[in-house]
Amino acid sequence: MILANTYHLHLRPGAPLIGRAGGVHRFIGWDRPMLTDSGGYQVFSLGDRRKIDEDGVSFRSHLDGGLQRLTPESASDIQAQLGSDIAMVFDECSSYPVSEAGARESMERTLRWGRRGRDRFLETSEHPSRLEGQLTNAGQAQFGIVQGGAFKTLRDESAQETVSIGFDGYAIGGLSVGEPVEVMYDVVSHTTPMLPETGVRYLMGTGMPDDLVECVARGIDLFDCVLPTRNARNGQLLTRTGPLSIKQARFAEDDRPPDPECECYTCQRFSRAYLRYLFMAGEMSASTLNTLHNIHFYLDTMRRIRKAIMLGSFDTFRQYFRETFSRRPRA
Repeated sequence: MILANTYHLHLRPGAPLIGRAGGVHRFIGWDRPMLTDSGGYQVFSLGDRRKIDEDGVSFRSHLDGGLQRLTPESASDIQAQLGSDIAMVFDECSSYPVSEAGARESMERTLRWGRRGRDRFLETSEHPSRLEGQLTNAGQAQFGIVQGGAFKTLRDESAQETVSIGFDGYAIGGLSVGEPVEVMYDVVSHTTPMLPETGVRYLMGTGMPDDLVECVARGIDLFDCVLPTRNARNGQLLTRTGPLSIKQARFAEDDRPPDPECECYTCQRFSRAYLRYLFMAGEMSASTLNTLHNIHFYLDTMRRIRKAIMLGSFDTFRQYFRETFSRRPRA
């Protein structure tokens, strides 16, 4: 599945243009599942450059400084025009650390926005509007988002109220925003059981490979994170034993593949020495080859997780992963 960014596509080239092109699948030539976020996290990352009120969020475009506006309704409309398979409801993500009062304010606003976003989604599905470009959410699923920071009582309230709205799936938001990993695991362990087992349970913004394994153990089905591609551009390759920083001088004459156990295009054809050379020379192909490897590694990790679950050996796999994968770079 590919995640397309609502905030960025809204600013450029614009959802109406993509709608007229037949939706984001056709626009980018991808005939497999796609998820669009709501833009809430990108607005959160703007910090002081945004203004939140009860109706929505006003902000300045990072492209041209133009004044922009997102509301629960417009976020739903934009994603309908994009035509993704899964659309996220518009939410407010609180920072870490945050006071309980601050987390409550953000969580309660997310619930109010969630009801408005769901109403708009259902209205559009029953009576498609005539906005510019093709606007249809036929076949689209909409996910609600549970907020509440690191406060379990707030997570309880948010989960119960979000489920009562009646979304097609549910996400845990507001994590991977700077909190210790132990806090993230604790919140996931507490929150996931309150979400329907019959629907997808999605942890937004996480993470490292060991986070995937640990959060699957806590009941999570779906993840997203920029880490595989961002770290690839910065010269970090993820392997079965841990991260490998290809720019280090010790790889200058290393003729081994990045990960001897990996079957990706990069590992089957190129050495660490060559990949280091490309990266140090500033070649665009360095980012491409590193990204191919990292994406393959993540997909293969999830494949191994699914296989272990089907074979009834997930606990054994989890322990093996703990013993073999280290976040500290290895040779």
